[in-house]
Amino acid sequence: MTRKISFRDALKEGLDEELAHDDNVVIIGEEVAQYNGAYKVTEGLWKKWGDKRVVDAPISEAGFIGMGIGASMLGIRPVMELMFYSFAYVAFDQMMNNAATCRYMSGGLINVPIVVRGPANGGTSVGATHSHTPENIFANMPGLKVVSPSNAYDAKGLIKTAIRDNDPVYFMESTVLYGQEWEVPENSDLEDGELLIPLGKADIKREGTDISLIGHGRAVITSLEAAKILEEEHGISAEVVDLRSIRPLDEDTILDSVRKTHRAIYIEENKPFCGVGAQIASTIQERVFDYLDAPVLRITSVDAPAIYSPPVEKEQLPTAADIVEKTLSIC
Repeated sequence: MTRKISFRDALKEGLDEELAHDDNVVIIGEEVAQYNGAYKVTEGLWKKWGDKRVVDAPISEAGFIGMGIGASMLGIRPVMELMFYSFAYVAFDQMMNNAATCRYMSGGLINVPIVVRGPANGGTSVGATHSHTPENIFANMPGLKVVSPSNAYDAKGLIKTAIRDNDPVYFMESTVLYGQEWEVPENSDLEDGELLIPLGKADIKREGTDISLIGHGRAVITSLEAAKILEEEHGISAEVVDLRSIRPLDEDTILDSVRKTHRAIYIEENKPFCGVGAQIASTIQERVFDYLDAPVLRITSVDAPAIYSPPVEKEQLPTAADIVEKTLSIC
């Protein structure tokens, strides 16, 4: 049965199914219970599952993230919600130093099956301290997994897989996408009875032959908009590659696309310096240089703190027009 549901509701379905699947799954975060979540992702879950499975936390990210990491070492599978991923910096030692290294430091005896999820995006006029996109920072640390879905289908399949993973998974969303709808099948229509998407598997969102537009998160949606313009107005066939999982990274899908199109642009809402796109560009250059007919280009947000003014902030983030302009410069 074909149906459309929002990114928000897809996440909620995934969380609800995992609460049912495993009694060790708990949701912890600020306002996730009685208030139904700051973005209503957990709406109705506290009423359904009760105080022990959906738990409100105080405004102390270092405290409740640390508690979640400790609980995960003892067999609980906590899903921690950050109201903004900008607040992860308050729990940086817990998230980077402890969660990432515990399995290694224990010789593989202690796993940390925790998910930390929440919005990591600009574009909502909440200022520089609430608009960070730290996926590149967390992906830099061995032992962590970083996920950034671009649509409701992937959001549901990836959150379920992330919760079942035995390592820390940092799940980064976009508030701009929460209300948008996509087709997500009913479980009864799926061969295995549930939607699970493996970590480390990219997805071709649009087939093309002339250039590879590669990205993650909301930048994939912007890339699809640009691909449509390129085809309709310029006769250029753009392939859109969605990383879905930043770490582990599906290099094969990226490289196969570039071998086919011979050109590539990486698009992200992250800052340019040491961004995810820098890693992808280096990988392409090292692995498939002889297939390239043009330099690998990058489109990022402007390298400055997020601007509060709505019309100015829109100009700070990548647009479809930016992608079209860059594409035309190398096609």
